[in-house]
Amino acid sequence: MSTLEIVLLSAAAFFAGTVDAIAGGGGLVTVPALFATGLDPQLVYGTNKGQSVWGSGAALVAFWRAGRIDRRQAMFAFPLGFAGAALGAWLVLQIDKALLRPLAIAMLIGATVLLLIRKPHRSEDDPGVRRPWVAAILAFVIGAYDGFFGPGTGTFLIVGFVALCGKSLVHATADAKVVNFASNLASVITFAAHGAVVWAVAIPMAAGQLCGGLLGVRLAIKGGARLIRIAVLTVSGALVIKLVIDLVRA
Repeated sequence: MSTLEIVLLSAAAFFAGTVDAIAGGGGLVTVPALFATGLDPQLVYGTNKGQSVWGSGAALVAFWRAGRIDRRQAMFAFPLGFAGAALGAWLVLQIDKALLRPLAIAMLIGATVLLLIRKPHRSEDDPGVRRPWVAAILAFVIGAYDGFFGPGTGTFLIVGFVALCGKSLVHATADAKVVNFASNLASVITFAAHGAVVWAVAIPMAAGQLCGGLLGVRLAIKGGARLIRIAVLTVSGALVIKLVIDLVRA
């Protein structure tokens, strides 16, 4: 792979990290960019996880330092998100992923509608109702989905935390990063164990992800619920369009 390609991939990772920290959906940018280089599909997905874990990690640390993460909830959500993603990665070997595409489209449309009709009733400084076990179950289920399939993970987590735990959009976005990082970490360990991560590409992209993730957190906190709502709806719409196109092509 040429130096120019790596530079362009790193730039794509920066943009993806920024978007992902705010609303999820960074893979919409990095996965097509990696495919454009001619890598095999397994290496594309493995390398994508190898670089995205750094962006989600940076966003997690930044939100943590800003005091936006429910730390008690994180104690349950992180290990269960990790375990769910590990299960999902194992299921990849057992089930045809194409079966999930129609379900993912329906779920994304449902999540988008819910976000449109549900008006936030909490201030951005209110962490919401403490329901650690509800959050833990959500973390395991969505973590498994992320490890197995992936598209829309950030949207499902954000909407789930808002709808089931009564969180503000800012706190829901922050808490989603706990599960995002856990599932990404589990996935990258699985891919790396099978030699499916091209580290010569993933490491430069990780630098872009780190910077993008930190910028995204600053924008999310500064822009608040309005920015997050617009970003999530935009990402959800783009994901639905992509999944429908993939379904038609299949």
